[in-house]
Amino acid sequence: MRCSRKTCFWPEVTCELGHLEPPQQCKAVKAEATAEHDTQLPSDAVAVPWSGGAMGLADLGFVSGCSKPIVLAVIGPQNSGKTTLLAAWYLLLGRGARPGDEWRFSGSYSLAGWETVASFLRWAPGGVPPTFPPHTSSSGRMPGLLHLAFIRNNDRRRDYVMTDAPGEWFSKWAINRDAREAEGARWVAEHADAFLLIADREALSGPEMGSARSAIQMVSRRLADERRGRPVGLVWTKTDVRIEEQMEVAVRDTVRGIMPDTVEFAVSVKPAPDGSGDTGQGLLDLLRWAVSVQRSSVSFPEPATGSPDPFFMFGKS
Repeated sequence: MRCSRKTCFWPEVTCELGHLEPPQQCKAVKAEATAEHDTQLPSDAVAVPWSGGAMGLADLGFVSGCSKPIVLAVIGPQNSGKTTLLAAWYLLLGRGARPGDEWRFSGSYSLAGWETVASFLRWAPGGVPPTFPPHTSSSGRMPGLLHLAFIRNNDRRRDYVMTDAPGEWFSKWAINRDAREAEGARWVAEHADAFLLIADREALSGPEMGSARSAIQMVSRRLADERRGRPVGLVWTKTDVRIEEQMEVAVRDTVRGIMPDTVEFAVSVKPAPDGSGDTGQGLLDLLRWAVSVQRSSVSFPEPATGSPDPFFMFGKS
């Protein structure tokens, strides 16, 4: 069951028109099972342009009404901890944490989406312990987008959009940039302002460590070809897990060899192996770097003459 509107990607993301139950409320959704029971909205109801869930491409137009949001792409192989990283950030912000003293949380249009991924990291009623978020489905066409806004030093608000995409997309993209299954990964690579490249230490220490190393190296090489000078952070997740030094060096050398300006971070939602540090180590340092990303600006050459006429001020080519 999918929406027939070309600009709406329901059910992978929220309804473009703001409907909470598109099969019943939206005529564009073709569903034989509900066609005879189509429920119309009350005449006085107004569908807001967002539902609070993970956002889609149509929602970006709403978020970027005042200024273009910074797009932070979280990329890496499957099961490397991408969604867990986003959920941990949200929980820290909910407890009053800040990326820095100068930053202040200023809202989100996707709180329901954040809650969906973060709920797994909380204790559930009945004493059910926290667990990791489920694997992000690869059946969609576009990534889920989670929105955050911050104000820095009481200056104007800055909007951020963080991608929650399945690792299978990036694995396909690494092998064949133009693969049909890599459509979402291509969108991420084209529109991102910065990349968080995830390296999973647990996978790099397990029985499939060779495949895990090859996967991150292949994604790194594809990213190096596509990034066009944009910032890259190499994020070692699950740093409570020990890996062989040679394995860590092999991954680091590959990434830094093709992207020498890469910044490294180590994060975990568990304490360090030696018992030092707090739970959630490194997460705020990474968030501070992420929200400090600056989009490259356009620079004009110095005027060749003092003429006020724009046609002549830069001289002839």
